[in-house]
Amino acid sequence: MRILLVGAGGVGTAFARIAARREFADLVVADYDLARAQHAAAAKDGYRAVRLDARDERATAALLAGYSCDALMNATDPRSAMPLFRSALTAGTHYLDMAMSLSRPHPDEPYAKTGVKLGDEQFAMAQEWERSGRLALVGIGVEPGLSDVFARYAADTLFREIGEIGVRDGANLVVAGYDFAPTFSIWTTIEECLNPPVIWEDGRGWYTTPPFSEPETFTFPAGIGPVECVNVEHEEVLLIPRWVSAKRVTFKYGLGAEFIRVLQTLHELGLDRTDPVSVGGASVSPRDVVAACLPDPATLGAKMTGLTCAGTWVTGTGTDGAQREVYLHHVVDNAWSMAEYGSTAVVWQTAVNPVVALELIDSGAWSGAGVLGPEALPPGPFLGLLTDYGSPWACEERAPAGQQ
Repeated sequence: MRILLVGAGGVGTAFARIAARREFADLVVADYDLARAQHAAAAKDGYRAVRLDARDERATAALLAGYSCDALMNATDPRSAMPLFRSALTAGTHYLDMAMSLSRPHPDEPYAKTGVKLGDEQFAMAQEWERSGRLALVGIGVEPGLSDVFARYAADTLFREIGEIGVRDGANLVVAGYDFAPTFSIWTTIEECLNPPVIWEDGRGWYTTPPFSEPETFTFPAGIGPVECVNVEHEEVLLIPRWVSAKRVTFKYGLGAEFIRVLQTLHELGLDRTDPVSVGGASVSPRDVVAACLPDPATLGAKMTGLTCAGTWVTGTGTDGAQREVYLHHVVDNAWSMAEYGSTAVVWQTAVNPVVALELIDSGAWSGAGVLGPEALPPGPFLGLLTDYGSPWACEERAPAGQQ
């Protein structure tokens, strides 16, 4: 399978390094910075590097056709989702991303009602994708992605009826020498954390709450322990209810009080804004300035220690009719991912899942046409192959509420 990988940052580079160990993948790596593309393409002899502006739909479609690509893998930030999504449709290739098209808050009641939701622009083109016979697999990173596969697995094999599907993300990662150093793209982090979080409930549908609402302490496995988690806008809440039956779907992220304080300060100062402002005759986006002032997460691996955990907490009635609660999860140790792949735990954990998905598409184990989330496809082949990649997942039984 020939794949046009667009975006050669931390996740794109990790994707190339993981794919280099699998026989099915032949990559063309594209980035606006040719040097970055060349660095990622160096993962394997035969990978090619090209310069590309991801916003240029004609150029992207021409690259897909010129290299006879089977799929476009979007490893850019969400601003480029729609141009790349449309380019793949034009070129007649499959499309995958890890972050869906951007949301826009409700103009009058942002903390009660949804406006334009994550992925709405992509789902609006679902019929065009169905007619093309090609698959647009959206949200196939770790969260969203593996978390959605876990939700489908729980529904198919572990539960008769599901009360809540709650994606919970936590870590004990520490970056030496920095008071504030996000382990993932600060641009994307700001977008997720300061937008109104979305919750889905049966009978009510999607609705929003204020940022950082409904704090809870969630205990993570592998020695990470208890972490305070808060509501954050995330794709799983927009994806899972389309294919999995549950009474409630949520996403909560273990950010920590200091991280929340910094994000709130950025918002209060207007430094989270994406609209350009004039500074000494130059036009710059405040959020881009913040990103430029912080260390590149891809360069922090050697200074980082600890583990990251992504997972899906599910409650309800088990297949035996008794109350059940489980946490399906995937843990990555930064020391392991750095030693094995030269990538941080956070970006490696994100990048491995689309490689697995593409291998399943190449083999025919996953197939379909239209705009689909990971939970629309059978979970068994994915979870089996993920383990084969040397990174097993686990299911932890927990005492249901009222039985603890």
